[in-house]
Amino acid sequence: MSLYRELYSHNHHKGYWEYHLEWIPKYRYNILRKESIRRDCEEILLGIAKRIDVEVPEMAVMPNHVHMVVVSKRACNPSDLLHRFKGASSHELFEKHPNLRLRYPKGHLWTPGKFSRTVSVDSDKVRKYVRNQRDAFQTSLGKWS
Repeated sequence: MSLYRELYSHNHHKGYWEYHLEWIPKYRYNILRKESIRRDCEEILLGIAKRIDVEVPEMAVMPNHVHMVVVSKRACNPSDLLHRFKGASSHELFEKHPNLRLRYPKGHLWTPGKFSRTVSVDSDKVRKYVRNQRDAFQTSLGKWS
């Protein structure tokens, strides 16, 4: 059994919590197309994951959206995870790249919208989907079913 698929115990709970998360920049601008911003965004998201004690087996930062597969050691609301990732990453990206304030003068980098789903123990399809996001011919998760 893989490292990410072992059952975790927490407060009389035993389980496995894996989520597929996705969100986009406001107005779906391609702000993450620049290599330095994309790389900084990846580092920031991994740092946030470490701070909130979740593992990130797969992540794809695309020019106009972000995909993450995260594994939590305790039951949590995926909306809370998204709130933490979006809020902290927005703040840190604005600090590292002040020129983003020209595009987003009101300080809102990400849209309020988001996508999340729980992933079953057999999560290889979702991980492969996120891993292959840069494939120009991939259209949907249904292709991997």
